[in-house]
Amino acid sequence: MSFVIKRSVNYKLRTNQPLFRFPALFTESGLLISHLRFLHENRYKSQSWLERNAFAVELLLKFIERQVSNYSTATDLLRAFVEALQFGTIQDGQDDSGLFWNPRRNEDVNVLLRHITDYCDYLDAVHGTDLPKLNPLRKATHAEERLQWCAYYRRQSRSFLNHLAKPSQSQFSLVRKVRGPDRHLVDVEDVYRFPEDRIQDLLLHGFVSASGEPDYCSQLILMLMHFGGLRLSECFHIYTHDVNLDPKTCSAIVSVFHPSDGESPDERFSKRNEYLASIYRLSPRNEYSRSHRLYSGWKGPLLTNRNLSFDVMFYPASKAVEFTLLLQKYLSTRPVSEFPFLFVNSKGKPESKKNFLQKYIRAVQRIGLEPYKSLGTTPHAHRHSYGYRLSQGGFSQLEIQKAMHHKSPDSCLVYLKPSDKEVRLIMRGFYEE
Repeated sequence: MSFVIKRSVNYKLRTNQPLFRFPALFTESGLLISHLRFLHENRYKSQSWLERNAFAVELLLKFIERQVSNYSTATDLLRAFVEALQFGTIQDGQDDSGLFWNPRRNEDVNVLLRHITDYCDYLDAVHGTDLPKLNPLRKATHAEERLQWCAYYRRQSRSFLNHLAKPSQSQFSLVRKVRGPDRHLVDVEDVYRFPEDRIQDLLLHGFVSASGEPDYCSQLILMLMHFGGLRLSECFHIYTHDVNLDPKTCSAIVSVFHPSDGESPDERFSKRNEYLASIYRLSPRNEYSRSHRLYSGWKGPLLTNRNLSFDVMFYPASKAVEFTLLLQKYLSTRPVSEFPFLFVNSKGKPESKKNFLQKYIRAVQRIGLEPYKSLGTTPHAHRHSYGYRLSQGGFSQLEIQKAMHHKSPDSCLVYLKPSDKEVRLIMRGFYEE
């Protein structure tokens, strides 16, 4: 009986090389070793990318098992696979394929197809081009070539090293034979920010223990998100060593380092991954699988210090002093911990993202709110609040980019958008005058 199973495995290319953990695919023929080698070649990509690539190949294998006899060429099969992703496999309540796939969003279909194409290109590079290609290149139409040039120049205009790029005419003369559906360029996403008039309630009355004692750890994380603009995942990469005191203002200086390549707090080691492995037998937290309790993502923010870190910019600036006072209370009651991370749980082990999210939900409900994205009461809404507060404070787009640590000045625009309700209020005020 045919099957496709995904499992996590430990893998090393050679005996004397380091061990990595990847999602692996097994069929009735055994381990799909070529895909495992492909993931190893892309081992420096994020855990989310590795998992998504494995998921895409898993879907393709399941489709091939059900449909391979129905198509004469590999390209026709891939085109049918894309259609199955886009429109689903259920017709009039029936599914002859047995896959029972529901339709997927166009953006998701394109991501999955891109993962499949990357893997197939790797196979072509390893095994040569004599085998039939799954998604070959074809000559681009004039319109497609023009669009690719436009996309290229748009990307290059935001690149720090755009003066070094020298594109060739032939670079955009070819496109993939099988392409995903067009993206819908419609601005339909509203802006969700945590209500400013409730932030003190959440901070002081939401995060309390069962006995009514303040949860200083969670309060500090909330301050870093709401008044420092950090992503939730970035908070769990901070070491105790990464917090210093400005002697002039008595305010905390919080640095966020690259989880693996950032400067080690121990001068015996050059990088943090070496420090974690040698002293604590740990990996950087973004390298664990998403299901691991220590996992915390890393979105690749703009690093502004030579030691591969950036400093948190509190706004209003007075919040840096408040953060310092709260930090003193936290450190005086913090459980003894053998780990380097600033935020630990009641047992002294590194605080997990999952545990904080559970406490966050209870905190929001404790002050009479519900944790929904549409209400602005999820953790990421605090970053939206931070960006919008900077915009309302008169900061320029480039200043906001710097404060939010974006690589592109356009990335912060989503955080600055007024809501539909706010636009309507402005319009009503204009007409009332």
